[in-house]
Amino acid sequence: MRDYLQFYIDGQWVDPISASSFEVINPATEEVAGHISLGSAADLDKAAQAAARAFPSWSQTSKEERLEILRRIVAEFEKRVPELGEAISEEMGAPIWLAEGTQAAIGVKHFQNAIAILERFSFETDRGNSHISREPIGVCGFITPWNWPIHQICAKVAPALSVGCTVVLKPSEIAPFSGKIFADILHAAGVPAGVFNLVQGEGPVVGQAIAEHPLIDMVSITGSTRAGIAVAQAAAPTVKRVHQELGGKSPNILLEDADLEAAVTGGVNGVMMNSGQSCRAPTRMLVPNSLMDEVCKIAKEAAESWKPGDPKADSKMGPVISRPAWEKVQRLIKSGIDQGATLVTGGEDRPEDLPQGYFIKPTVFANVKNDMEIAREEIFGPVLSIIGYDTEEEAVAIANDTEYGLGGYVQSRDIEHARKIAAQIRAGYISINNAGLDITVPFGGYKHSGNGREFGDEAFGEFLEYKSMLGYTPS
Repeated sequence: MRDYLQFYIDGQWVDPISASSFEVINPATEEVAGHISLGSAADLDKAAQAAARAFPSWSQTSKEERLEILRRIVAEFEKRVPELGEAISEEMGAPIWLAEGTQAAIGVKHFQNAIAILERFSFETDRGNSHISREPIGVCGFITPWNWPIHQICAKVAPALSVGCTVVLKPSEIAPFSGKIFADILHAAGVPAGVFNLVQGEGPVVGQAIAEHPLIDMVSITGSTRAGIAVAQAAAPTVKRVHQELGGKSPNILLEDADLEAAVTGGVNGVMMNSGQSCRAPTRMLVPNSLMDEVCKIAKEAAESWKPGDPKADSKMGPVISRPAWEKVQRLIKSGIDQGATLVTGGEDRPEDLPQGYFIKPTVFANVKNDMEIAREEIFGPVLSIIGYDTEEEAVAIANDTEYGLGGYVQSRDIEHARKIAAQIRAGYISINNAGLDITVPFGGYKHSGNGREFGDEAFGEFLEYKSMLGYTPS
């Protein structure tokens, strides 16, 4: 049982000013795994004031000073990857191989990447007789999700600390354990008091307070489009910068010259990974109508290899995060059946051998029309929709016929052919032939998938302001 009832503010763990206790449920067992305190606007204010006090000195540290602390964070982080993996598995149900080997491990990589960028990053440049400097924006408020908890925390915190910003973090209240351990890591690494602060709480309370607070200069949220809109509206009166990484309904275009076995299997794996709870999952597979039957055969076999089970054992897939999430996915699976899509495998209800836990059958629909609910809504579960097309122009039109624009995928044996189609997809992060995640290049979306970018040099830029000084070098 994990009971994490304090908040990390101004370099120490402190009792809440005003808070209620909250049960954290293990989604694999439906049992209580621990408790946290749900903070208030007063707790957030205390953290924001600590971050504001720490900013003047932290923002003036040298690159070398910040690099030394980042290296210490990496050293502490590496020691605790197994512990983080166990916590992530308990809080959001990821199988231990995924929770430790990918979810926790990628946190280390974000800090290693930040070190590599900071070592070569230039904050100053001259243009004519003017001087341009890039300075830290100030206090940053971060609202992070439950589906990739440490990944998303580190994707924001690493670049923010690197450029000299201070931070107030609100992790998801339904997957809060890894955030607490992350705060312990930064404390052990010697991050100065007030530079990093953590307050647990609910979005409508602590998240709202972050967006509204006058001492917070920037808010960054990863979450649903609905939550991103609410944060932007709350932030508007204080004219703070708003950075959003939101939902997705990513198309995966299989061209006629694709290696079908590799393309379909890779596409199914991309949907089923993390129980379908990834914002850039390739949940719409677009295939030539002439290849529909062959694609369905491969997809069925690939999906059925993702057998759900106990995350602590050797299972390939865990549960979804909560009962409301399970009920939403079930509703959408029923919607696909009712609207006439062909159920290839999976379907409603739990797997028969898993009567407890929020487990879902890996599900594939074929002959989906792009106006069906399962093709429009972000399901956030292990559900793939296969959509047919007759021409490549039609495929591109279907791919772009969505309010989202986070990810896109193209499969072809001809790389030039794939590049041509990829260039026409209106999305920010395109994978050709199932290329894996690359955290050195900018990640983010078009349209309702948000604005701004994470990862790489571009992430540093999100946390900087430009200052132009004219006449800096008089002729």
